[in-house]
Amino acid sequence: MLSENMQKVYFISGLGADSRSFGFLDLSFCDPHFISWVSPSRNETLESYADKLFESVNDEKAVIVGLSFGGMLATEIAKKHPETKVIIIASAKTRFEIPRYLRFWRHLPIYNFHSNKLKNYTGGFVLSILGTKGAEQRKVQQQIMRDSDPVFTRWAIHAILNWKNTVIPENVIHIHGTADKLLPHRFVKANYIISYGEHVMIMDKAEEVSALLKQLITN
Repeated sequence: MLSENMQKVYFISGLGADSRSFGFLDLSFCDPHFISWVSPSRNETLESYADKLFESVNDEKAVIVGLSFGGMLATEIAKKHPETKVIIIASAKTRFEIPRYLRFWRHLPIYNFHSNKLKNYTGGFVLSILGTKGAEQRKVQQQIMRDSDPVFTRWAIHAILNWKNTVIPENVIHIHGTADKLLPHRFVKANYIISYGEHVMIMDKAEEVSALLKQLITN
């Protein structure tokens, strides 16, 4: 049973994922609410889509935790709603924290060919990049990948690669892992570092990440 005084916290998952991404965390210290994806408009920007997601929050003093792609969206929310408290995990606050070799792909948009069939061929490679470890983590991540919508994924990749943000809001706290292969630690300026944390460290380093979230949210 949740305490009446327990802090409500909104979670935005990574690209194409859902609440299962946070399933390894101990969130018993808060009242978690997982924000669902809504359909983006054609060529909608990341900024505009963040506005849509905030409609389900509608609280200027909300606590929001964003994972990876969700962290970029949470950063955009933080810019327009400075009284929110935003924590991003394994993410980027500006376009410059996304490696240049990834941003290059906006000029060669092969991601437009993303499909269910392609997911089956590239699944193993994607899991290795994310840093998924152990049978249970791999099972959950494979289920998330299987259930992801290719249309939404294509839109999200396009929005990320064309993201223009250069502003770091003061109300954003950044947690990053030193072993992140997708968004390497050397390209970001994080407030808190998880040693040997991979891109999916909310699974592999769940205990450490949970303790840090509890500290940041309840204090």
